[in-house]
Amino acid sequence: MRPALTMRYAGFYGGFFLTAGILLPFWPLWLENRGLGAVQIGLLLALGPWVRVLSNPVVAQIADRSGRAKTVLVIFAGLSVLAFAAFLPAQGFWWIAAISLLATICFPAMLPIGESQVMAAVLRHKLDYGRIRLWGSITFILGTLGAGWLLTGRDPDLILLLVLAALAATFVATLSFPQQPNEASKSERGGIVTLLRQPQFVLFVITASLLQASHAVLNGFSTLHWRAAGISETIIGGLWAEGVIAEIALFSVSGFFVARLGPIGLLAVAGIAGMVRWTVLAQTTDLTALLIVQVLHGITFGAVHLAAMHYVARNAPAGLSATAQGVYASTSGQAMGLAMIGAGSLFAAFEGKAFFAMAAISAVGTALVLALWLQNRE
Repeated sequence: MRPALTMRYAGFYGGFFLTAGILLPFWPLWLENRGLGAVQIGLLLALGPWVRVLSNPVVAQIADRSGRAKTVLVIFAGLSVLAFAAFLPAQGFWWIAAISLLATICFPAMLPIGESQVMAAVLRHKLDYGRIRLWGSITFILGTLGAGWLLTGRDPDLILLLVLAALAATFVATLSFPQQPNEASKSERGGIVTLLRQPQFVLFVITASLLQASHAVLNGFSTLHWRAAGISETIIGGLWAEGVIAEIALFSVSGFFVARLGPIGLLAVAGIAGMVRWTVLAQTTDLTALLIVQVLHGITFGAVHLAAMHYVARNAPAGLSATAQGVYASTSGQAMGLAMIGAGSLFAAFEGKAFFAMAAISAVGTALVLALWLQNRE
């Protein structure tokens, strides 16, 4: 039973992160190809995180209260395909922005619902979360490398077609998602409020969200920055893939580090690594330096993600697991939205030096880890 469950959950992560592996590094190129400038791209990339501030907790709470999380997951997978298909004829900032609003409600909403179902199974059936989640990282690599190879010398409109194919695979994967026992939330009136009344939960979510937001310049503008420095799309895809390989390595031994460092210790290591990574990227586009610091993605992203998933799973009240995941996704989205708005303006003004701002965000996050550690000792 455990291998079968692992394969089904891995299929979901595989489809979702194959899509993300195309979107994160190459969606700015598609937007640029449709005539948008750096500030407009920054605003559109910021739109998604801000919309998720409201949409993710609402959708997640619907899944909790209905007790039919799989059905909700399948519906939003199908809506994601339709939303991105609407980009095919889109031209102009406002048209693209309107479709982006719909797409950024539907596609990200799948993840907190899926994560809550996976973590529930991890606790119930003693599964290894890291070894399930790493398949998402593997398909992310396939997305970045494959898209980078296919895009070399081709029209960036191909990006949207690749995204649609990956979303279709995600939809098929959700159809085989195992049905969890019906655990509709008994907190009919205050599910989100109940979570927000837990000070340590709130501080943890804010800290993890800041550390994730420090990736704003990387996610939004590193591809443009590196391409302007003469680095090809294929090599750029390889740089993204290298970071995810480091992430896979961490996930494959995640049980060891989670047991010894715990969620708070993982955040501390990630904050320090972020300060180092963004400071280096702010000062050079030398390929050797990029190859070295991209390895730190396994820590700056992977360690924060592991910390968040395990902390939320251990501390979410019964019947509110998807809601707790939604609150975390919403808060991290808000932090990323603010960081992305700033990233667009900073990149337009300072290009690669914008990474210094990300180092500052990592420093603030690291200081909050200390506050979290002190609060946890009380």
